[in-house]
Amino acid sequence: MTEALKPALAFDSAQDLDELHAMLDGVRMKNGWAKPTPSLYPEPKRPFIPAHWRYADARAALHAAGRLVGTDRAERRNLIMANPVPGNDYGTTRTIVGAYQMVKSGEYARSHRHTPNAMRLILEGAPDAYTIVDGKRIPMLAGDVLLTPNWSYHGHDNQSGRDAYWIDFLDVPLAEYLGPIFFEIHPDTLEQSSEAAPLSPMRFAHSEYSVRVAALQDTSPGVKCLELGPPRLATFDRVIVQMAAGTRWNRPRTTVNQIYVVVKGSGTATSGEHAFDWNPGDMIAIPSWHDHHVHASSDATLLRVSDAPLMRMLGWERTALASR
Repeated sequence: MTEALKPALAFDSAQDLDELHAMLDGVRMKNGWAKPTPSLYPEPKRPFIPAHWRYADARAALHAAGRLVGTDRAERRNLIMANPVPGNDYGTTRTIVGAYQMVKSGEYARSHRHTPNAMRLILEGAPDAYTIVDGKRIPMLAGDVLLTPNWSYHGHDNQSGRDAYWIDFLDVPLAEYLGPIFFEIHPDTLEQSSEAAPLSPMRFAHSEYSVRVAALQDTSPGVKCLELGPPRLATFDRVIVQMAAGTRWNRPRTTVNQIYVVVKGSGTATSGEHAFDWNPGDMIAIPSWHDHHVHASSDATLLRVSDAPLMRMLGWERTALASR
């Protein structure tokens, strides 16, 4: 036997499995027949739980942060909605993070770019508040949905007379897990632009999509759904859900991670033992493999953000009603 084919240890001398396991540790190998936890299981685990965050709390906290944290001290003045499970301090779901952000009147947040995709829903904007995406000044008005695809420079400039508030969504938890995180600051700090682009394909204006969704047929009684796009992102989508007062929308378990934000209206959401009362600006996380029910107390509009495009691309989208 050549030296290259000679094993490092005399595995044939093992008299029992304990001895063999110890030898495997010596060559940095793990047995696949006696793992303490299985690699495969009958259905998905559920490490994250349904959760709810109130905009009333986030807004008040950001207002206080506006006195204490300047944009010169933080890349973004934001609040991360970390799923409240032990050991987690970032992801709202496994693949997506949602964060409330504020830029004060007369303030800007410097331009940067990164490999994760990003999107924002404007909660309180103004005609003179802009997101600058690749050199174009895109208005931020209440209810607008704005995209910043990966590696697009983007910054925020608020020259209005009031503070601007919104929610950011990013696929950073996914990108961190897979590894390809890259980040750069724009050489001009705030990318300069004099070109306003209200019709940018990166902007889905509330004034436009609210009319479109109202004209659609119900996808289920009292519920209309409109996916915003193109353009689209490969890792998460954006769907406008319009619900008539009194509607109850039953949603089955799915491998898709979902986050809802209330654009208009009020109601309740339940998932297992979790029950939430929601109002405008609130955020609700429904991690994968949790069924849920949404009830609208008044006419309501929700934005649902999910990793369905990613799950479909990988062939992993499945609901509890689908055959295995």
